[in-house]
Amino acid sequence: MNLSLDKAFGVLPSAVLIKARRAELLASNLANVDTPNYKSRDFHFTEVLAEVEGMGNRMKLSTTHANHLTNEIDKSKALEPDLLYRIPAQPSLDGNTVDPQLERAAFAENTMHYQSTLEFLDRRVSSLRKALSKE
Repeated sequence: MNLSLDKAFGVLPSAVLIKARRAELLASNLANVDTPNYKSRDFHFTEVLAEVEGMGNRMKLSTTHANHLTNEIDKSKALEPDLLYRIPAQPSLDGNTVDPQLERAAFAENTMHYQSTLEFLDRRVSSLRKALSKE
């Protein structure tokens, strides 16, 4: 029997890393709500997860020789996604684009998704423990 933890956990470990990085970014936006000329940043979770898990718009490489480079997926991409600027609904006089209500709502939503992802991961680990135990 072949047991692969990557297959057992699926995208959950990558999703936890990406959600944690997004929480840091949203917290940074909220911390700089009064900083002049601060530009609010965010990224698309689904696009980053698809890219990290190799399901993005990438061409498949075929190798004809053993020394060719492989198309390995870089998990560190989850910690350094391509950041985008938010377009403000109402521009401020000091050039700050942070909308506190929007940022708080995004932070709360991200927190709920982060918690649910951790719950799914916890259930997956407990089911693997139960399967491996002698009970």
